[in-house]
Amino acid sequence: MGDIPDKRVTVYWRPGCMFCAGLFHSMASAGITHERLNIWEDPEAAAFVRSVAGGNETVPTVTVGDEALVNPTVQQVAAALN
Repeated sequence: MGDIPDKRVTVYWRPGCMFCAGLFHSMASAGITHERLNIWEDPEAAAFVRSVAGGNETVPTVTVGDEALVNPTVQQVAAALN
């Protein structure tokens, strides 16, 4: 399973986030390719996360195409790809 061209997967994360590390591991095991944006290094990425997470910088936040998923499971990411 991989991402579909019109459904790019982007993971918004920050260093030290164990939930992020777990999702990265699960996505690698599932063969889901993705781009990573560190919200501590990218103010626009942090603002986007706040815009979809009720004003909070909740990570991981994942976009699949135009759909935003806040703290999703790998199963939710895979379902959004289909």
